[in-house]
Amino acid sequence: MTGIPPYYDWIAHHAGRRPQQLAIHDLQTARKFTYADVDQRTNRLAAALAGLGIGRGDRVALLAPNCAEYFELQFACGRLGAIMLPLNWRLTVPELEYILSDAAPKLLIHDKDFAAAAAELAKLCRTPHLLEIDHDRPDSAYERALAADTPAPTPVSLTHDDIGMVMYTSGTTGHPKGAIITHGMVFWNCVNLGIPALISPTTVQLVVLPLFHTGGLNCYANPVLHAGGTILVMRAFDPGLALDYISDPALGITHFFAVPAPYQFMMQHPKFQSADLSRLQVAGVGGAPCALAILEGWTNRGVPLVQGWGMTETSPAGTMLDASDAIRKLGSAGKAMMHTAIRIVDDVGHDVPRGAIGELLIKGPNITPGYWNKPEATASAFTDGWLHTGDAARMDGEGFVYIVDRWKDMYISGGENVYPAEVENVLFQLPQVADAAIIGVPNERWGEVGMAIIVRKPDGTLEESDIIRHCLGKLAKFKVPQSVVFVEALPRNATGKVLKRELRVQFVGTDKPAIT
Repeated sequence: MTGIPPYYDWIAHHAGRRPQQLAIHDLQTARKFTYADVDQRTNRLAAALAGLGIGRGDRVALLAPNCAEYFELQFACGRLGAIMLPLNWRLTVPELEYILSDAAPKLLIHDKDFAAAAAELAKLCRTPHLLEIDHDRPDSAYERALAADTPAPTPVSLTHDDIGMVMYTSGTTGHPKGAIITHGMVFWNCVNLGIPALISPTTVQLVVLPLFHTGGLNCYANPVLHAGGTILVMRAFDPGLALDYISDPALGITHFFAVPAPYQFMMQHPKFQSADLSRLQVAGVGGAPCALAILEGWTNRGVPLVQGWGMTETSPAGTMLDASDAIRKLGSAGKAMMHTAIRIVDDVGHDVPRGAIGELLIKGPNITPGYWNKPEATASAFTDGWLHTGDAARMDGEGFVYIVDRWKDMYISGGENVYPAEVENVLFQLPQVADAAIIGVPNERWGEVGMAIIVRKPDGTLEESDIIRHCLGKLAKFKVPQSVVFVEALPRNATGKVLKRELRVQFVGTDKPAIT
């Protein structure tokens, strides 16, 4: 590519500094890419996108399991000033239709496994172009696009304030919101995480979280590439296979990051006690509160889990527990990142005393400027530049933060956020439903799962199987309630709001969420 690469483009930088260094090892396909390879393929993809008329501000969507193409698209979009739109492949077509209609991408790149869904979405959302990835075919549409002899466009000039990505998260109103991710947010996350996570050019990370999620893309994949290290990408998580990879001295894995569920599944696997974990320098955990049994199980194997807290809107690192404090402050999410400030406030916005519970607020260059096409949601999310996280927290005498509750009604199932309003909107599509509420209830495997509490219309004939079958066709599986109970009426306050605290007391035996 001609011209001077933009300063945020660390792939171009390392292609010049360490071109033969292994950057990405795609474990599913056994493909290995040096920084020179990734840079060249990124150039070619940028040229192909430009040939479709894609330029500054245009969106390009990706619907695929974990693969190296996520990073090719991320940096190709950066070189054009375009905006990457990673899609959660676990969502149904109706859920994805809303996202694509809102973001209006010019191109949908998709894995062959999602060809039918992509074709349907392109028709529903009038997406102009489709491009298929097929790793079983060297002449796939994607590879043909990269092989075309098209002149590479000159990189555009961008700043940290320019949008690089839009990541959709489930919304409390029942529709997902597109969190705007700027180039600066990704950069400052690399800085914030890279130092305490001991990331360097010698780092080798096993990436298991989905790359459509900020945890997969930015904990620690982008920071590792920013430092010139190596990432090993699993297409899908398998606990036994992950332990095999970590144990393999030829791979030399030094870093690992996951939400609590993978750690639990690995800990319960027969290979766990004999796995060679000696090369792991940092094992990070976030995305949901981690059960004490998981923390202790890994610590007993000589790998204290380094906890952190963050959101899509915080790119995502907000707080992190240094490895040196992992055992002493077991259960803490640590302290604010270096270039980030936090506060814990009461209902009127005053800072609470140490030890008291309040809402966690956050501010810094790693924070989203707002939500795509949602100015009202953006305005309500901030107070004087401080982002309302919606999480309840406390701070101990040494300044360590503990996330003790969800400020609202959201619950976490297998590391995925589930907002009851979204599920309730689907339940109300059933004509026999008079009223409905969703709460999170404890589950040994997933931490929490949904319980649907339903009021049937008079003379209605509605059974649990009807509700679950309906939800399976409308929602990703992790959002589908695992149980249904029928009641005469839901408890409400004077303004008509459902009192979910009372529902938790009635059906769970406590007014607290399943994980605290």
